[in-house]
Amino acid sequence: MSAKVEAPLPHADRFIDGVRSCTPTLLGYLGIGFSARAVGWIAGLSLSEIALMSLLIYAGSGQFVVAGMFAGQAQMTSIWLAVFIVNLRHVLLSSYVATLSHRMTMAQGVAVGAQLTDETFGVAAVQGKRVGELKFPWMLGVNSTAYLGWLAGNLAGAGASIILPQRLIAGLGFALVAMFIGLVVLQISASRDRLAQICAGLLAAALWLPATALAGSSFGVITAAVAACSLATGVRRWKSGRTSR
Repeated sequence: MSAKVEAPLPHADRFIDGVRSCTPTLLGYLGIGFSARAVGWIAGLSLSEIALMSLLIYAGSGQFVVAGMFAGQAQMTSIWLAVFIVNLRHVLLSSYVATLSHRMTMAQGVAVGAQLTDETFGVAAVQGKRVGELKFPWMLGVNSTAYLGWLAGNLAGAGASIILPQRLIAGLGFALVAMFIGLVVLQISASRDRLAQICAGLLAAALWLPATALAGSSFGVITAAVAACSLATGVRRWKSGRTSR
């Protein structure tokens, strides 16, 4: 079954549709942004530094790294290198989104890629499977909504960390986990090969413990996910090769 052809819409309507599509992820952004800025505040960063870092780095994992290394008085070059390595996955995310954005200009592609996150990538992947192509106004609506939601969560976390117990703030990180579960369910429901994706997810969960034992806790999840996805992709290609003969 081929992807549905998206009906022509005015740019404003596409933008609003993108805002609507991204809105369910805002709870996760507020939760993890709240936690990230509370950690930044405790690490000694000022409110203006927190706001500026949220606007420029725009990455939860990267901001946690900055806060932790700043509290540990690490050198600035080490912090830059750590954030760069943590965010290298965005090269892969942007490459996939580019295959669904072939009608965008180079400037539009750069604007979309600069604001792409794990969460907006999940929303965009579902949309791409549904309609077959990503339009710039729609992606602009998704990215702008996520960007403003992240900034709001960061500022709220910085302010509330003064009065709320740290134990309560740390628990808000589960909102991000719940949001990713929802994105995975949406991707599977929109997929034409659900069995392969479900098997890959189960295989990644089964490989997590041995991968953690071999690669360490920092890379166990990544190693298990890459191994499971590679195996699932190989099986799919093998099956498609057999059916095409």
